[in-house]
Amino acid sequence: MTDFTTLELTKAANGAATLWLDRPDKNNAFNAQMIRELILALDDIQADKSLRFLIVRGRGKHFSAGADLAWMQASAQLDYNANLSDARELAELMHNLYQLKIPTLAVVQGAAFGGALGLISCCDMAIGAEDALLSLSEVRIGLAPAVISPFVVQAIGERAARRFALTGERFSGKQAQQLGLFAECYPASELEAQVDAWSANLLLNSPQAMRATKDLLKEVGSGVLTPALRRYTENAIARIRVSAEGQEGLNAFLEKRTPAWQEPQA
Repeated sequence: MTDFTTLELTKAANGAATLWLDRPDKNNAFNAQMIRELILALDDIQADKSLRFLIVRGRGKHFSAGADLAWMQASAQLDYNANLSDARELAELMHNLYQLKIPTLAVVQGAAFGGALGLISCCDMAIGAEDALLSLSEVRIGLAPAVISPFVVQAIGERAARRFALTGERFSGKQAQQLGLFAECYPASELEAQVDAWSANLLLNSPQAMRATKDLLKEVGSGVLTPALRRYTENAIARIRVSAEGQEGLNAFLEKRTPAWQEPQA
């Protein structure tokens, strides 16, 4: 496994992976190194067939304060082509997280500003503390949430994205849930227990069925039914029914026993 200086990647025996943003002294702010390490970590996760799902978290008080001030100062001195290269790195990160084969869950506490909302939006699900504080803060410093905007719009809708991207106003974890960015929010004191509960629930599910479902939903998109999509869905259910885990799941259900993937890991 790659050694990181801005991250920590842990893998449990049960197939749960946790990717920690690990610059708590900088409020887990992004810089070029963290973005590159996140790309490498996601490559590692994508290649590891033993993993069942990924949790994205931030060490310390905050999930992430967005872009690192020193990095932004350095970027301001770069020419267009150098800034374009930086933007492409960030775009690769967001794309790779969004396209990850396994389910992803963001867990948000404290501040989540700017690009941090991109990470949250790229995850399949997110939970957070009620008192978390979020903002698409780019306009406050003369920038725009360009690379993350497609993912934010998908997460909260075009109308809400226009409001928060144009005002830069801050909103709470409770508001994030109302917007659909968070699936659920909890008192900060309960967040850790809820992470365990969400993990336990995901561990009930067939690993291959979750991967197949992510592939399916990418094809389904907004749900507009076409003849090609109908054929795809027909093939998708046929493939998974005859797969090893599909057969195991159906047999376990009919025999009223626990499927193999729910058995305790060594």
